[in-house]
This record gives sequence, structure tokens and C-alpha cells, in this order.
Amino acid sequence: MLIQLIGSAIAISVLVGIAALAGIPRPTPALDAAGLTALLAQEFPDRHPTATWISADGCGALARDGDTVLVLWKRGDGYVARDLAWPVVAAAKSKNGRLVLKAGDAAPVLAVADNVWPPQTLVAQKECLA
Repeated sequence: MLIQLIGSAIAISVLVGIAALAGIPRPTPALDAAGLTALLAQEFPDRHPTATWISADGCGALARDGDTVLVLWKRGDGYVARDLAWPVVAAAKSKNGRLVLKAGDAAPVLAVADNVWPPQTLVAQKECLA
């Protein structure tokens, strides 16, 4: 009975060790233009954004497709994708170099360089002239 107890304890320890190693996240590289294009094609295959913006820290991005903004942000060892209406994203205020968006079930935080929001790359020309 003692041998069976020790064997069970060893087996459980091995399983706990394997589970602990499996939970280690892999490093996710910061987004760049090529990575953003590939991620958008994978997450939103039917959308064709006309303007993109990558956050200052490379941990998130926005892509504008008409009145819809495709939002990507780093979560764990991958990226989460949502879509929001452009007026909601344009009306958001940056504070201390951070922009917090309300995406229904989540609140992505994006780094904004120089606290300028929205960036000119996302604003359409007709909106600039109006």
C-alpha cells in the first residue's frame, strides 16, 4: 500500500509538472506593418481596411474600413480582434499616453504617441476638410 501511495504521488507530480510547463506563454513579437497585414487577413478575411495605425508600443492596432474600425490588441500570447464603430473610436480620449476603448466584453488599452488622438492616418480626407 505504501508503494502504491508513493507511485501515485510521483505520477501526480509528473502530471502537475507537465501542466505547469504547458502553461508557459510563448513570447509574442510586437506588431509591424507586415504582421498587422497578415493578422488582419486572418481575423477579418472579408474586410479591406483603407487606413491602419499601430500603437506606440506595438501591442495593438486599429484598421479603418469605412465607418468600422477593426481593433487588435495583445492578450496573453496572442491577439484579440473586435470591430467598433468609427465615431466611438474617434470620440475616445487619450490620457497619459494611453487610449482605453470600450469593446463590449473587453477594454483594450493602446499606447498613443504624443497624446494625439485620433491619428491623421485613420482620419479620412473628407473629415479633415469638413
